[in-house]
Amino acid sequence: MGRFDSYSGLLTAFPYAFRASDSRLFRSYAVVSAVLGGLFAFLMAGALVVLVANTTGATGGSLTLSRTFYVVIGLFVFFPLVAPVLLVARRHRRELPVSERYDPALAVAGYLFAFSVYLGVVASMPAEYEVGGELTTRPEPSGALVAPVVEALYALPSVFSPVVPLAGALVVYAVHRRLRA
Repeated sequence: MGRFDSYSGLLTAFPYAFRASDSRLFRSYAVVSAVLGGLFAFLMAGALVVLVANTTGATGGSLTLSRTFYVVIGLFVFFPLVAPVLLVARRHRRELPVSERYDPALAVAGYLFAFSVYLGVVASMPAEYEVGGELTTRPEPSGALVAPVVEALYALPSVFSPVVPLAGALVVYAVHRRLRA
């Protein structure tokens, strides 16, 4: 067994899964999820640095809780984004018997999760918000196919906007459970 025949953690699971899978769809998802995961980790780290800088000198309590909340929410988004890659890498390393549709189906579920995160962000957008001291309203939906979906997302109360990515994460889990041995 050579040095690159297996993987030793999160970062090395991506090239391993990319090489081990025969599915082009999954390989594309491995690349996309690596880029999105890296970008998301960078943005979350930056947001956490800004939050800590803005709350420096304040006592603990709810501020400490909000810092922890950033990390927890970040993990709830990051884990389902990279889970298909980790599951496929594990499957190939252990040579587990699964359906031949396992790799491509997990890729589709991963893409659906990434899209559901975007839809969750759209659903959480307030009707009016302030940018640079100027009051702005969210854009009106346009397009014959897109407008009804965006209007439905806008109609969702912002408290329920996390339900959209949660549904996407549950799809990833359901595909894994359904197509494994």
